[in-house]
Amino acid sequence: MGKFNVITGLAGAFVLLAASQSFAAGGGGALEHANIEPGNIASLQRGARNFMNYCSGCHSAQYVRFSTIGRDLELSDEQLSENLMFNAEKTHEVIRVSMPEADAGRWFGVAPPDLSLIGRAKGADYIYSFLKGFYVQPGSPTGVDNTVLSGTSMPHVLWELQGYQQAVFSEHTEGGVTTQHFEGFEVLTEGSMDAKAFDEFVRDTVNFLVYIAEPIRSERRTLGVWVLMYLIFFWIIAVMLKKQIWKDVK
Repeated sequence: MGKFNVITGLAGAFVLLAASQSFAAGGGGALEHANIEPGNIASLQRGARNFMNYCSGCHSAQYVRFSTIGRDLELSDEQLSENLMFNAEKTHEVIRVSMPEADAGRWFGVAPPDLSLIGRAKGADYIYSFLKGFYVQPGSPTGVDNTVLSGTSMPHVLWELQGYQQAVFSEHTEGGVTTQHFEGFEVLTEGSMDAKAFDEFVRDTVNFLVYIAEPIRSERRTLGVWVLMYLIFFWIIAVMLKKQIWKDVK
């Protein structure tokens, strides 16, 4: 996993504020499917790298400890220390934000939220579409807007990877009311990643965000399977026992 990459002027990302899951600007489009793989350890490791490199400067994740991440993602304490623990010294510590909250509020208008539970609050498809939905918007304080969350105060910190794109909207008038519907994107400048590589980058990041929202999810589901098998087995035994006991009753 790579070392910490400093993003010029910004070390964090993913300001996901409460909003409708419908597209902005009157859009009304479906969210893209993230197609994450919760059990893919390699994807989760890459997602952890992405989060620490591009998000942790502005966003905390105070409900998950590095020790938990290391255990679940099969990382040693040395690997955690070298690749993920940029603002922590002990593995029992949580992911804390590097940027002072007062400065964040002044720069962005609102302090970037903790992302511990964003995976459960918004879902993988919402986050995936949000991270891919930035487009150039002249007049915006950050120079960009987002098709999922209109008016977001988050700058497009992944621009070096994705490049810049322009959103295309079509106008529809009905009953004297004109609305705009999102049609797609047009590439303005290329990023360092092609579209497929960027999609994978975002997918890995979303996978990690969904994981930290419920680290015990995989264990819980595995346990649930065994519980169901146990209940089915004893249900079969109970049915067979009932038939044996009542076989002579007419």
